[in-house]
Amino acid sequence: MQQFTLYQAAKRLVPLVMCLSAVGTVAETENNPLRNAYFGETHVHTAYSLDAYLGGTRLTPSDAYRHAKGEAVVVNGKPHRLRRPLDFAAVTDHAEYLGEMYAAIHPGSPGSDQPQIKELVALTAPADRRDWFLKYVISNTRGANPQHLPFYPGEAAVRSGWEELVSAANAHYQPGKFTTFPAFEWSSAPGGANLHRNILFRSSQLPDIPVSSFEIPQEEALWDWLSKQSDAGARAVALPHNSNASKGLMFPDQRSDGKPLDERYARQRAEFERAIEIMQIKGNSEVHANFWAGDEFSDFENAPSMGGFSGRVPQKRNFVRDGLVRGLALQSKLGGNPYKLGLFGGTDSHNGVMGDTDEDNWAGGHGFEDGTPQRRQTAEVGGWLAARDQSPGSLAGAWATSNTREAIWDSIYNREVFATSGTRIRVRLFGSWTYSKDLHERHDRVALAYRDGVPMGGDLQRSDLGDAPRFMVAASKDPLGANLDRIQIIKGWVDAQGNQRDKVFDVDWSGDRQPEKNGKLPAVGNTVDVKTATYRNSIGSSQLATVWQDTEFDPSLPALYYARVIEIPTPRWTTYDAVRAGLPLPEDAPATITERAWSSPIWYTP
Repeated sequence: MQQFTLYQAAKRLVPLVMCLSAVGTVAETENNPLRNAYFGETHVHTAYSLDAYLGGTRLTPSDAYRHAKGEAVVVNGKPHRLRRPLDFAAVTDHAEYLGEMYAAIHPGSPGSDQPQIKELVALTAPADRRDWFLKYVISNTRGANPQHLPFYPGEAAVRSGWEELVSAANAHYQPGKFTTFPAFEWSSAPGGANLHRNILFRSSQLPDIPVSSFEIPQEEALWDWLSKQSDAGARAVALPHNSNASKGLMFPDQRSDGKPLDERYARQRAEFERAIEIMQIKGNSEVHANFWAGDEFSDFENAPSMGGFSGRVPQKRNFVRDGLVRGLALQSKLGGNPYKLGLFGGTDSHNGVMGDTDEDNWAGGHGFEDGTPQRRQTAEVGGWLAARDQSPGSLAGAWATSNTREAIWDSIYNREVFATSGTRIRVRLFGSWTYSKDLHERHDRVALAYRDGVPMGGDLQRSDLGDAPRFMVAASKDPLGANLDRIQIIKGWVDAQGNQRDKVFDVDWSGDRQPEKNGKLPAVGNTVDVKTATYRNSIGSSQLATVWQDTEFDPSLPALYYARVIEIPTPRWTTYDAVRAGLPLPEDAPATITERAWSSPIWYTP
């Protein structure tokens, strides 16, 4: 039988005009080798999560999937719906207390007659709910010896709760139209450090019961468990999140038992942790202005009040950019890169709603804690941060051959994924030694980019074909959102002295601006009227694309590259809230936001 290359197959199966700028206007194909962009949410909590239930959430996993598909649900007593449905979704209720929540939600089930469960169901006053949360959740999960509580109803209840999550995912799965994943969250929090992982399964071949941090408190043991599940046919990825609150433990220099990192740690983590959630409701985990003063866009959703809770003071090593470069440094020592992560998104909404990231349509994320504009200005989200410092969260983007579990899961595994701060920017990044300077202008650029290079998430091998790598990057605006300001490429590397380095390059931008003598690109401008919470798309561009070459490249040094796309300024959710509710703008929160997207990196190893 005749064999076809990816390029030849693409010519036969899809029009060559299928490129980034055409995504969304080309009819859906059953299997597109050039891949479509799909947007989704893989981090949300329903009534089956104890903290969400205490906040007032009564939406079920099935309700959450209905919301993701565009149906209205009730949030804080009011109907709420997405403007646009999602392409894929996963409910990730906490494995911890899943059995207790099944007992609370299903009267007559084992454990439902216990006094503490009855007390939980009867709680109505916010203060009583907070006290209950502090007594039974925070003091336990963030303590020295987290464990099942005396009223734990047993494995049978956990299994029943897991069956509810799986049943909802399977019932709402519509291959080609809407993809769901059986999933749960493993929520380890030693000393209040956030080491949570969302576990997504590739198919309906699953474990009988999810594992919690009460059974397995260390991440190394979690990977051992995942390895056993994979051997049994239940393949899964673990997506770390909220590293900005990890207290230095998400990208460590030693194992959780205090022993040095080794090759097994590096290879096992790289096998099961293929991407990381770069932003969520509790802030941005890419960079922090305290540590990247030279990055003019680092002061973005830094959630400064988080440092006042549980000792979560910002540390440079908490942030994803530092972790990515740290992985380069460790690779030569360990024989593997433990922090070789694609960039992904999620919300961590505890309202049971998926992908609720529109700044002008946000209803909060933690039930009664931030359920009104007034509380979002003045209240705290218990044990975490000031409500006004929250972000609606981010969206996950996947370049996949089809909208199916297998294809989207594979795109996560291959790290051909991206994240946005909530808008639906599309971004693509490819790397090669041989791309032509005008590749981005060709109608068949995506097919050629695959043929002659590697996509985001891939590896550039050392080559004699060129003296420095070239990167084709392209972005298109959210069709319902703001124009684009610029595309940047962030380079991370380890220098000859072993120091971690990173640098931001502006590679394409809107308008006729030119870099100043200091190399800085002038600002795009600002059309936001904070008095009316409006803006005009009279600046910026709808699409940007270029081929950029790293003229500072040293082939002897390991490096990585990822793209960051910046929108023009738009009103932040706090401004929309204030205008609609007739409240003053909060003085200690930004009035505007520069939404953005991040591609996964491309790595180079000498």
